[in-house]
Amino acid sequence: MTSSVSESIPATQKKLGKTGVLIVNLGTPDSPSTPDVRKYLREFLMDGRVIDIPYLQRFMLVNLIIAPFRAPKSAKVYKELWLPEGSPLKIYGERVEKLLQDELGDAYVVKLAMRYQNPAIEVGLLEFQKMGLTDIIVIPFFPQYASASTGSVYEEVMRVLAKWQVMPELRFVNQFVNHPKFIQGFVQNAQKYMAEHEFDYFLFSYHGLPERQITKGDVTGSVCRFGECCGSLTAMNQHCYRAQCFETTRLLVKALNIPEGKYMTSFQSRLGKTPWVQPYTDDVIKELPGKGIKSVLAFSPAFVADCLETTIEVGEEYKELFEESGGKHWQLVESLNDSPIWIETLVDLVKNA
Repeated sequence: MTSSVSESIPATQKKLGKTGVLIVNLGTPDSPSTPDVRKYLREFLMDGRVIDIPYLQRFMLVNLIIAPFRAPKSAKVYKELWLPEGSPLKIYGERVEKLLQDELGDAYVVKLAMRYQNPAIEVGLLEFQKMGLTDIIVIPFFPQYASASTGSVYEEVMRVLAKWQVMPELRFVNQFVNHPKFIQGFVQNAQKYMAEHEFDYFLFSYHGLPERQITKGDVTGSVCRFGECCGSLTAMNQHCYRAQCFETTRLLVKALNIPEGKYMTSFQSRLGKTPWVQPYTDDVIKELPGKGIKSVLAFSPAFVADCLETTIEVGEEYKELFEESGGKHWQLVESLNDSPIWIETLVDLVKNA
């Protein structure tokens, strides 16, 4: 009697070597000085997935207009955000790197990388290469997939690996919109404020994208209909950034028992004059006090670490706008940062990658 090939293979095989885990956030300037901020803006905005226009137009726009004029203004804001140890986004990233390494143990090697500036993705991957790791998991720190964020990380990782003689087994975490612990992390952060204050309204503000990028993401050419196709997350629109944002909101609303009519999803940080995904957060805020809404609990669930777009934009600038429009109480729910539940989320993403 002959045995089948499947019968001759052990049910479980001992894994050879360690697994590399590359955790990747967007990036931050090396310092809040104008030259470093300008350098960061140039690298970030010259990415063809971020500003998706022809190279020559992008080069002129970024290097002749945006970087020269925006860098000094952004540098002032970064100085407000900066801590003695450095950029909060990088500080939280370094803490998460250590905490995740401790939780995963010796079978894994965890490295922090930034898509733009330091520590660079290429540096982290080359460290894995020097260690002989041929099994790598990449976790972009973007809950909702977008070409300009997660897609850009994919592209950079593959650009680096294309030079390697020995190609590793490579796995990406595409998104974690509906991961229970990711949702619970924001729920826990929100509940402490809800226990202290009764809020009239709940605003879920996500980083915006140009509408054209959302449309381009519909590879079928038939699904994307702004305002009509984001009511649920389906097999056909699962990679639509806007639909994923609305899904995150639905899950948070359900977990927090927020009544219908008491919340809204909106989009912030738009740049330029072309249409971006709507509604715009700043426009929504201006209208709230006129509707009798005097207290708002604000969320930024597109960010897992507090940064310029959360602490300054949502936490301070939008608070000022709300109060100028007649509002009384504005509270930002902090991001997951280095919280235990965020580490638990990451462990689960690694083990199930």
